[in-house]
Amino acid sequence: MASSPLRALTLRQLQFFSVLVEEGHFGRAARRLAITQPALSNAIKQMEKLLGAELLTRSTHRLELTSVGAEVLARTDFLVNAFDVALRDIESTVQRGRAFVRVGVIPSASGRVTAAASEFLETGRREVEIAWRDAPSTVLLAELRSGQLDMAVAAITEPPGGLTCVDLFRDPLVLVVRRDHALAAADDASWEAIGKERVVLFESGSMPALGNPARAQFEQGPEPYRVSYSETLYALVRSGQALGLMPRLYTSSLRDPELVVIPLSKPRIERRVVLAYLPGPMRNVAAQELIAFLRDRLPQAGEAAVRRVAAKGARSRR
Repeated sequence: MASSPLRALTLRQLQFFSVLVEEGHFGRAARRLAITQPALSNAIKQMEKLLGAELLTRSTHRLELTSVGAEVLARTDFLVNAFDVALRDIESTVQRGRAFVRVGVIPSASGRVTAAASEFLETGRREVEIAWRDAPSTVLLAELRSGQLDMAVAAITEPPGGLTCVDLFRDPLVLVVRRDHALAAADDASWEAIGKERVVLFESGSMPALGNPARAQFEQGPEPYRVSYSETLYALVRSGQALGLMPRLYTSSLRDPELVVIPLSKPRIERRVVLAYLPGPMRNVAAQELIAFLRDRLPQAGEAAVRRVAAKGARSRR
């Protein structure tokens, strides 16, 4: 294989570039890196020479990435993050005698994922420490791509590029209503049954992609309320101001005698809950083993939860 000038790039140069873009100023970046400003400027010029392209456009007051620079930055951040995380992994293994695995999870699936992870830890195959990160799916997938996470359980509507995704289970949309609402006694409800009533849904995550098209097709009510937290959604439903529209997973811990969860059908709309990770070699063996365990365990947990929900619904209708 012919030698490429790019092979002369060093990790230190990549770190300089990443910090410079983050700070947006040569002086601030040089102080943070504890080097002189001319040394930083020369390092960036050397990078551009090796690449054969400009990474930044410079003006008196600001720096801007070129199109090539933006592409290089995405890969630079991944390499820098992966290197930093790998060093922390090595430090943890040496000092604590255990592997370190970083797992991201959407809050609505955290109960299932943490329970399955506990089962994995109880198997005692190796000493493992898990660092947890809960955030919306878009944030988790971005952090996964940048090397900050080993894996993530996220909800998607479209396959995310650059990641391996294993389907775990489907999470349908449901309606949350007050117990005295006309729909509360129904086994399920159609989208048309919502009629002109106002709904409340989450403003971020998968809900805009899932709920908005169906609402536009079947419902002609006022513009929905959009909230960030389930507590606010439930409060609006409880006060009679709206009907709640949300993924079923969120309702698994709902224990409120004033509220009833109704399946939505015609059509049944659901999001995919997946286990996502970067393709290729994993950073450590423990992460590989945990991924294999979750791939097998989480779909079973999802099926069991569906059976429990169905059984509970049957008892409540007797």
